[in-house]
Amino acid sequence: METALKHPVDQVLPPARLGLLGLQHVLAMYTGCVTVPLVFGAAAGLDTHTIGLLVNADLLVAGLITVLQALGIGNVLGIRLPVVAGATFTAVTPMILIAGQYGVQAVYGSMLAAGVFGILIAVPFARAVRFFPPVVTGSVITVIGLSLIGVAAGLITGQDATAADYASPRKLALAFGIVLVIVLVGRFARGLLGQLGVLVGLVGGTIAAVFLGMTDFSAVGGAAWLGIAQPFHFGPPQFPLAAVISMCVVMLVTFTESTADMLAVGEMTGRPVTSRDLARGLAAEGVSGVLGGVLNGFLDTVFGQNVGLVGITKVRSRYVAAVAGAILVLLGLIPKLGEIVAALPGPVVGAAGLVMFATVAAVGIGILRRVDFENTGNLLIIAVTIGVGLLPVVAPRIYHSFPTWAQVIGGSAITSAALTAFVLNLLFNHTRRNPSEHAPSR
Repeated sequence: METALKHPVDQVLPPARLGLLGLQHVLAMYTGCVTVPLVFGAAAGLDTHTIGLLVNADLLVAGLITVLQALGIGNVLGIRLPVVAGATFTAVTPMILIAGQYGVQAVYGSMLAAGVFGILIAVPFARAVRFFPPVVTGSVITVIGLSLIGVAAGLITGQDATAADYASPRKLALAFGIVLVIVLVGRFARGLLGQLGVLVGLVGGTIAAVFLGMTDFSAVGGAAWLGIAQPFHFGPPQFPLAAVISMCVVMLVTFTESTADMLAVGEMTGRPVTSRDLARGLAAEGVSGVLGGVLNGFLDTVFGQNVGLVGITKVRSRYVAAVAGAILVLLGLIPKLGEIVAALPGPVVGAAGLVMFATVAAVGIGILRRVDFENTGNLLIIAVTIGVGLLPVVAPRIYHSFPTWAQVIGGSAITSAALTAFVLNLLFNHTRRNPSEHAPSR
């Protein structure tokens, strides 16, 4: 009788069903979650063992934040809805730039600072969300996806353009074969399998790479079955101001992404999200920055694919998400698993990343469909944001003569696009206009 009176969000399902539904959520987000440490590790020049460590830390932090979001802590942290957290692609490019300019210690120092910043601004951000309308979020998310395609291409072809096997036919064939598998699964498979095209492509591509002699799993045998990396594995965190500013902007962009997803889950589950709920959910994402900075993990966001899964399954219990978080924590405590994932060949990871990053751009374009273009400056906001955001992508050395701090901030497509979109939106949509400004010309 007590269960019948509970809101569906608060109902605890039978253990077997909880386990299966939780595992389904993990399968839906797993590839996207581990792609971030794989891409960052490869771009930062880290060895396979260290990348494996990042994979485990990534899963561990994602699991802890997912549990925190689902169960909550008092009136302070966690939205208490069936949301699943995972590493955000938004942070990838800024992290790579920071690692190149200041070192990995600065990456995790700036992440730690951004986490504290996120916790502190969660409440005011939840109240000021009107300053981040679709014209801002759509523009920035589109730039995020487009800016990362080059990273995926580098994984496919190899980083050294002078190498004998750079962009070799077998690398390209393997990568395009994986893309084809993902497309075919998405077109013809149904149900959960239809949502796992990228995971199927990764597994199939890895098997093909084994037969092509492109894999090296020799380090897997020496990895432990159970363990956790030492906090601050790379040494004491460092806090260069430019790196901290860049990661704080990333936190703001992540907040805008997650806000939309949290509101969507609230509508799906019949429990509308209040500004207090939203603030608790965003504060939990700030905690991900603190945990990531300490445990060598990554900033987390609410994963959109899991939001879609809630809509498809109609299962509204937040305890399903809590179980998914517990599974992620267990996976994060298995170093051997991290080594296996880290040993995936570049073309395999790059092909999966290519599809996923382009999907991010497509999501941004979808958001832009909700923008009002009539008698507004929104078209110009979008145009300038995309143009400024992609400048450092097409011309990586465009800011080379600027101070280091300016290179880190301006050289990040995400940071520059976010700042541009925010300022232009304030200029066009939050300042008084002359009543005749947009009158039709005669």
